Amino acid sequence: MNIIICVLLVISIIISAAALITGLKGKQGNDIALLDQKIDITAKRTDEALHNVSLQMQALTEKNYEQMLKINESLSANAEKQSQKIGEAITGMQQSNEKKLDEMRNTVNEKLDETLNRRISSSFKTVSEQLTLVYQSLGEMKTLSAGVTDNVKDLNRVLTNVKARGTWAEVQLGNILDETIPGMYETNVQTNPAYNGRVEFAVKIPNSQTDDIAYLPIDSKFPMEDYIRLCNASEQGDLPAMEAARKDLERRIKDEAKQIKQYVSSPSTTPFAIMYLATEGLYAEIASGKSALSEQLQAQGIMIAGPSTITALLNSLAMGFRTMAINKKATEVWKILGAAKTQYNKFGDLLAKARKKVDEAGKALDEADHRNSIIQKNLRNVEQLESSSANDILGLEE
Repeated sequence: MNIIICVLLVISIIISAAALITGLKGKQGNDIALLDQKIDITAKRTDEALHNVSLQMQALTEKNYEQMLKINESLSANAEKQSQKIGEAITGMQQSNEKKLDEMRNTVNEKLDETLNRRISSSFKTVSEQLTLVYQSLGEMKTLSAGVTDNVKDLNRVLTNVKARGTWAEVQLGNILDETIPGMYETNVQTNPAYNGRVEFAVKIPNSQTDDIAYLPIDSKFPMEDYIRLCNASEQGDLPAMEAARKDLERRIKDEAKQIKQYVSSPSTTPFAIMYLATEGLYAEIASGKSALSEQLQAQGIMIAGPSTITALLNSLAMGFRTMAINKKATEVWKILGAAKTQYNKFGDLLAKARKKVDEAGKALDEADHRNSIIQKNLRNVEQLESSSANDILGLEE
């Protein structure tokens, strides 16, 4: 504001000087000197005024500078205070957030620990129960295995002796005959007058027209050595050995069939005889039709039967021969039995498949026993606890 006043003052002085000069132009030369003197005075006053204005301007500038410094200091102080307040607020927020995060973390940890402990306890309880069941099962399997081992040893003692093996097959066949046709058979019968040999069992077939009877020779066979060689070769996948063992088995069966054929002497016997094979596996192998041996034997008057088929076959024979004369109807009966034999062959195939499943189950049991041995071996080095401590750890009641 002072600067504006000074500028206006200077302008008014200049205008006054100009007006004075203009007014004096009409006067004479005597006044020129006086005018110059006034101009000099005016110029001096103007210089003084300008100097004063300059001093005022300088003072004003210094004052403004000082005010600017004060303003800057005030702004800096305010900014520092605001920054400090903001920092304190942020620090407070951080501390509050950290506190809340800690609380949330503790809550989550507690929940997780509780859930984890509950699940671990539940899982451990389940595992303990399963282990208890496993131990019980292993104990039962051990007991069963001991019994099976004893039975296998007894069976091996029987089967490794040829005479005992033959006796076992004969006893088995005798039991089947007792259950199916009691009183309708005889043992150790000489059915062929021209042959001194005696057949193990001879089923009595009555003649429907007379009181005479005809015998149906049944002899048991159990060529175990040849059959075991075939089974071993089959398990090992040795095809040449399988073929060789199968040929040996078939050769043995043919030789036995020739012997049984000598018991046939029509009309005192039926025109055919039965070869009883003591195991289902052996019967299934011969009746499978791989080499048509069953059909060849049937053409020679020898019918093969296993433990499962002999019962139905004997019942069919008994019922059939009661209703027809042996001498006149033998050929027709033979055809009927041939048709039945075809169905029995199919049944033999089913038995072979069933035997395969049983063998697979046996292998699975062997694998389970092997794994049990591994587990027991690994647990030998584990320190055994007292019963009470073990119950506490496993959560079991006394």
